[in-house]
Amino acid sequence: MSNGSEKSQNTAMFCPQVSVIIPIYNGAGDLPDLINCLRCQTYPRDHVEYLLVNNNSSDRTLEIINEAATTAAKEGLKLLALTEDKIQSSYAARNLGIRVATGEILAFTDTDCRPSPEWVEHIVQPFIEAEIAIVVGELMALPGKSLLEKYAERYGVMSQKFLLEHPFCPYGQTANLAIRKEILQKVGLFRPYLTTGGDADICWRIQREGQGKLAFAAGAIVLHRHRANLRELRSQWRRYGQSNAYLNELYGVDLMREFTLQEGLYRLSRWLFKEIPKNTFNLIRQQSHPLDLIRMPIDLLSFQARSAGQKEAKLPKKAREIEWL
Repeated sequence: MSNGSEKSQNTAMFCPQVSVIIPIYNGAGDLPDLINCLRCQTYPRDHVEYLLVNNNSSDRTLEIINEAATTAAKEGLKLLALTEDKIQSSYAARNLGIRVATGEILAFTDTDCRPSPEWVEHIVQPFIEAEIAIVVGELMALPGKSLLEKYAERYGVMSQKFLLEHPFCPYGQTANLAIRKEILQKVGLFRPYLTTGGDADICWRIQREGQGKLAFAAGAIVLHRHRANLRELRSQWRRYGQSNAYLNELYGVDLMREFTLQEGLYRLSRWLFKEIPKNTFNLIRQQSHPLDLIRMPIDLLSFQARSAGQKEAKLPKKAREIEWL
């Protein structure tokens, strides 16, 4: 009984220094809401710093984060405005944040994300166990108005739970990820010239080199703004396909199967003659949702875009480079 009480007390007292690192490219539209989310964090302000890294933005990003840093200082909140203008890459921007960071725990999120007030508080807790090197939080959809945003919300398109089940090795997206900083001295930082797939790469390096385990913090919730139109959706899934190809070259992981016209026609015919009647009947009985009627064509569009991205991508030579502390 005393052991349980002691563990509970130690958990309550666990409050490491944390550095939250956010790369920003043309994020003027998102920054006010994001900064407000940082301001509302429940984690003790004297134990956290927020590093906002402008990455060659051409809008008012730098002006906004400079103003935010000045205002935050008056409120007793440590928010620093940094600039990475040598390499156009979110991973290069994160690396700059890592170099400047003073925290023992590095937490990452993105401009189009809205961390819940308890996000930092929850994502650090698993680190109380010495063998934990990486903590992955959950990603949920920021409520949207468009059809595609509602689709992403209903079907949990970006849920981290899918990545934790990766057949090669679990990982989490940098939209909601935390890493013990000392580990990066042993495995290196992000690959600065990599354009996608860097989150899997750094998580895999840490685990495969025996530097620690990965844990999932269900309470560390970040809301993510999803794609609102077909152009943005196709771009997102093409990038996922590129990531597949890059990770295949770096680690030899299996590529996803290619999209074929034959499979596309088969799945569309199945949707028209089987799924639509079934879902319509269930909708009448209030056992289905209107979005279930159109899920198949959206899934197919995503599949085709991912397949195209994977087929076209080839890892640039410089993207193999790893930066070091």
